[in-house]
Amino acid sequence: MTIGIDIGGSTTKIVGINGRKILEPLTVEANDPVASASGAMGKFLSIHKLSLQEIEKVIITGVGASFLGDQLLGLPLKKIAEFRALGYGGLFLSGLENAVIVSMGTGTAFVKAHGQCISHLGGTGVGGGTILGLSKVMVNLSNFDNIMEAASKGRLGNIDLSVGDISQSEIGNLPSNITASNFGKMSEQASKEDITKGILNMVFQVIGMMSIFAARQHGDKNIVLSGKLVNAPLAGKILDSLSRLYKVKFHIPKHAEYCTAIGAAISASPSEYGVKPVKKGE
Repeated sequence: MTIGIDIGGSTTKIVGINGRKILEPLTVEANDPVASASGAMGKFLSIHKLSLQEIEKVIITGVGASFLGDQLLGLPLKKIAEFRALGYGGLFLSGLENAVIVSMGTGTAFVKAHGQCISHLGGTGVGGGTILGLSKVMVNLSNFDNIMEAASKGRLGNIDLSVGDISQSEIGNLPSNITASNFGKMSEQASKEDITKGILNMVFQVIGMMSIFAARQHGDKNIVLSGKLVNAPLAGKILDSLSRLYKVKFHIPKHAEYCTAIGAAISASPSEYGVKPVKKGE
């Protein structure tokens, strides 16, 4: 069995792959990367009733990987660049050979993956951290689940200016309900729920449009979404509307939240999982 670990700034994700079977992954929250990696490994082994002797390889990635040495719980460690792991994971989970892979975490990263090339296209600071920060300062909510629940009850008509608010007819191919300006119609009567929904709408529209621009630049129509934000209920609705408007397809595969950890796990022999290996230096 091969273990893949993605060590982020506040969470560590771990997954095990045996053959082509993915064991149910898990997330551990901790600020210390060494402690979180050790804790994640111990918890994973316990839940799946595995021994250290059953682990053949441990491959780590993520911003916290640099804090670990060459061993974890006595097992040798191999490290892989985060963007390469993201590319491998995105192609493997989606079954695609060519796609833009988007990692929606605290911020958002965009990777182009095709053939034997995985390249980092860039990113934006807009992401989950934006949702948490703005929700805390604007509506005094700091728990992600509470933010999602509040947003589900909100009305964008009290927050966002739409095309229909400024024009009696469609502008180009833009329907009347499309956003013309996020928070451009902020009403004094707007509720906490309205504001929260406006925050999520803005964040997912920014991520969606940047994904579309990246795909267009490379002639793609497939965009694979990964990261914790894929679990937000409003994400699918907002991105679906952009998908129909701009003729692209957003893919949210199973285990998308653990895409980078899974990519790390298969990186030692990606061809066994139907993914072409990347040449050194790419």
